[in-house]
Amino acid sequence: MLIKNTGPDEVRVDMKSRVLRLRSGEEHVITPEEVRDPRLRRALQERSISIVRPASKAEEEALQERLEAEGAS
Repeated sequence: MLIKNTGPDEVRVDMKSRVLRLRSGEEHVITPEEVRDPRLRRALQERSISIVRPASKAEEEALQERLEAEGAS
């Protein structure tokens, strides 16, 4: 999924898998597992972030590669 900070302030979401920091208007791709994270769900319910659209196959693959590379560091 592609999420976006729709508010005027930076949002920080401390998920089990990683920490996301989104500046106002910034978008990030998240994994299907992260969509179910309770902390992310809380931010969605507070409307500090919103789901823009499903991620494309290429976006999902790029995210997985980046997460794997970060995990190997």
